[in-house]
Amino acid sequence: MPIRPEHRYFYPIDWRELSAEIRFRRAGSACEGCGRPHGRIVYHLGDGRWWDAQIGAWRDGKGKSLAELPTLDDLTGSLRTTRVVLATAHRDHDTANNTGANLAAFCQRCHVNHDRPEHQRRRWGTLFRRRAMGDLFRGIYPP
Repeated sequence: MPIRPEHRYFYPIDWRELSAEIRFRRAGSACEGCGRPHGRIVYHLGDGRWWDAQIGAWRDGKGKSLAELPTLDDLTGSLRTTRVVLATAHRDHDTANNTGANLAAFCQRCHVNHDRPEHQRRRWGTLFRRRAMGDLFRGIYPP
């Protein structure tokens, strides 16, 4: 995921090289969450299940082979394609902690799922501040 310009100074100067090391050398160009390969187009059902063409099997959102195959309705109704792009994520959401154990190579889906609680926490804080500013300058909100 791209780094916002206002957040660029929170990352080390060699972030591009560090990120490439994690994504391509350590993770072997595959997502550490689900195993999707970087740069390839994969077929998926939108709920995490995806077709791994390399082994010829369906995998779940965690990268494990499915015990039960998708139904024909699943395949005809919601089969989509996505180009997989790996990004390096901080497991604890602290951009100053760049140890190898804290960094993970995630595809778009796994990265968004990993960041979801942090995004919800930040969204709540933003809405709380906006409401407080409204109370301060415009009076109390109507019920």
